[in-house]
Amino acid sequence: MRRFRLHSEPRPAGPAAAQPTSAEPAVGDSAPTAATALASLSDLPVAGLTRRRIAGLLGALVVAWVLILFARQVGEASEAASRADAMRVHNATLAADVTALEHELELIQRQPYIAQAARGYRLGKPAEIPFTLAEDAPPLPSDAPGSASTRLGTATDHERPVDAWARLLFGPPGD
Repeated sequence: MRRFRLHSEPRPAGPAAAQPTSAEPAVGDSAPTAATALASLSDLPVAGLTRRRIAGLLGALVVAWVLILFARQVGEASEAASRADAMRVHNATLAADVTALEHELELIQRQPYIAQAARGYRLGKPAEIPFTLAEDAPPLPSDAPGSASTRLGTATDHERPVDAWARLLFGPPGD
């Protein structure tokens, strides 16, 4: 391994002082010694990295790592808060469902509901006549008995029989 000097470094005193400072290899440097073969931190300034720059780079990496960990923790905390909000909303809807089901349970435990449901299985009273509607039965007309137009208590204009005869014999009034 040949050793080149690119920077002007202070020359050590002694036999190493006789080495040239140019970029050319020294004459007679055919076998590297053990001291020059091992890389050390003193060789790094050749690559532009000083101890100060390495320490700054390591510090920046540690700061970046801490920031990434912190950002991840903030993201997880935000996700947990949104999950907790969603669970609160879901719990509120479940509570409303439970209340509705409790009211329905109270309704179906009443005797009138049980009697009506029994009629669906033809288990009514002996005086009742069971019947069912066909699947393809047409809808009832609007003037069918029990419909909104003929309910009890609605005002109807019944014509007296005398008025019906008078209209039939003499025509409608006002002509």
